Amino acid sequence: MKFKILLFTILISVISCNTKKSTHFEEPIKKEDAASGATRITDVIHYPQEKHLQNIKQLTFGGDNAEAYWSFDGKKLVFQATNSKWNIACDQIFVMDANTPLNADEKPKMVSTGLGRTTCSYFLPGDSTIIYSSTHLGSKACPPVPKKEDYGGKYVWPVYKTFDIFIADTKGNQIKQLTFEDGYDAEPTVSPKGDKIVFTSTRSGDLELYTMNIDGSDVKQITNELGYDGGAFFSPDGTKLIFRSSRPKTEKEIKNYKGLLAQGLVMPTNMELYVCNVDGSNLTKITDLGSANWAPFFHPNGKKVLFSTNHHSKHHASFNLFMINIDGTGLEQISFDGVFDAFPMFSPDGKKLVFSSNRNNGGTSDTNLFVADWVE
Repeated sequence: MKFKILLFTILISVISCNTKKSTHFEEPIKKEDAASGATRITDVIHYPQEKHLQNIKQLTFGGDNAEAYWSFDGKKLVFQATNSKWNIACDQIFVMDANTPLNADEKPKMVSTGLGRTTCSYFLPGDSTIIYSSTHLGSKACPPVPKKEDYGGKYVWPVYKTFDIFIADTKGNQIKQLTFEDGYDAEPTVSPKGDKIVFTSTRSGDLELYTMNIDGSDVKQITNELGYDGGAFFSPDGTKLIFRSSRPKTEKEIKNYKGLLAQGLVMPTNMELYVCNVDGSNLTKITDLGSANWAPFFHPNGKKVLFSTNHHSKHHASFNLFMINIDGTGLEQISFDGVFDAFPMFSPDGKKLVFSSNRNNGGTSDTNLFVADWVE
């Protein structure tokens, strides 16, 4: 589930843009604030501070493209997108070549139904099929998006109860429905071992993590503490999970959380990262940064994670990628633009990183996909 659009009205007021498009460093780097070191420039693909990223390539050009995840062979990406030029009113799932940028108006292969809203797609072993979440059985129309002004100006995520998890092939044929419980079933990702799927569900009355076999059998509840547990990914060896979580503690926090959840909503502005074994044991909180820490993904060595956060940003108005050891030490900033970076995922061989960003968008709200060579 995406957490990027919290900012667009804020970002427009804080970003200073260059009218000249540039993928080099011809313009002076302007600081957003001393705390983050992020730059306000939006028309740059690669910032000089980004020492872990080289040969950055932009893959999409316009619209809202996010949550791009690699195929097992590292040749394709599956992602979700909204794009008026494609006549897509709310997120649908697409597949594209991982190394070939789309033309500005090129529509990649859509593999979801084109109905309802989708999210969180992922390749299954063999790369001929994908899983994804969709509301299309609940309604063919895009579900309503909550307005911030209805919630005191605070950003909320909809947790649509009509989300279920489906399998489709890469030609767009719908093959199988995996979840049938009443309520939210979404955010599925697949173990690198190819044996398990982890997902988030409200079937217990709270937003908890579950695992199941690739065919949907043997469903097991993994977390059981009050709060939103989601966005989970497996470690490279398939033995651990990394995920984001809210953990309301005070009476007021618990009341607010339960009240929003009863409306099918969560407020994701205060989340931390947790690691546990794939069976839920040895649960460990690895960040305590405040604000929103989310979209985590394991480093290929299994000892670190990349994630998106706004904890460092003035007024929490921009998100950058950071890296941290799974014991909570060694926090390091990875990306440095002053807008939005999220959804990092390493290629199966660990040599490349794909991520979503508002960089190089001319100051618009477009979110595009980028791929870079990873440098240790």
